[in-house]
Amino acid sequence: MVKTSGRAGQRGKSIEEVVSYALGHRIRVEVLTLLNEGTYTPDQLARIIGEPTNKVSNHVRELLDAGSIELAKVEKVRNADQHYYRAVEMPFYSDEEIAAMPQQQRQVSAGLVLQCMTAEAMSALWAGKMHSDSRNWLAWRWFNVDDRGRQDIADEQQRSWDRMQEIEAEATNRRAESGEDAESVVVAQMGFERERTAPQPPANSPSPKAE
Repeated sequence: MVKTSGRAGQRGKSIEEVVSYALGHRIRVEVLTLLNEGTYTPDQLARIIGEPTNKVSNHVRELLDAGSIELAKVEKVRNADQHYYRAVEMPFYSDEEIAAMPQQQRQVSAGLVLQCMTAEAMSALWAGKMHSDSRNWLAWRWFNVDDRGRQDIADEQQRSWDRMQEIEAEATNRRAESGEDAESVVVAQMGFERERTAPQPPANSPSPKAE
């Protein structure tokens, strides 16, 4: 889960509206993806994206106002203020901390996580990354389970996530010896209760591995 910025919902927008807006334009999606990496000014973002600075600045201003991104720092450059932006910081919380959160804060946290995940996925799709690597793994379906099954799924996802972190550490050690460049791979896990209960999974479920 993520830490909320305290800005989400400004100008009367709910977190659901904030996320929908943020993901509704390609420039905003590319801005979100870049700000997942680090801090940038609107001018730097514009040069990377290849769009006019004034257009990118307008999108950045809207994202900031809605709480989708946050101001990282302000630096003086030739007597002018240079504003650097970043994605909303997203520390992990323990199960106990999440349980202690007010419901609205959990909703905002979930929305900001989905915003980051979806922006990364859409950017990769536009860049052709979804079909260029035969190791890509894209799958979804629902599972009808009891309460114990729901807990078992959550535990299995936690084990998988812990193993991903181990794999990254192992790869970092190998790269330190080999000098091999890093390859950024997004691993996104979601396990949530469906909006409605269906009698069975979809008849034409997507292949568990889509290239």
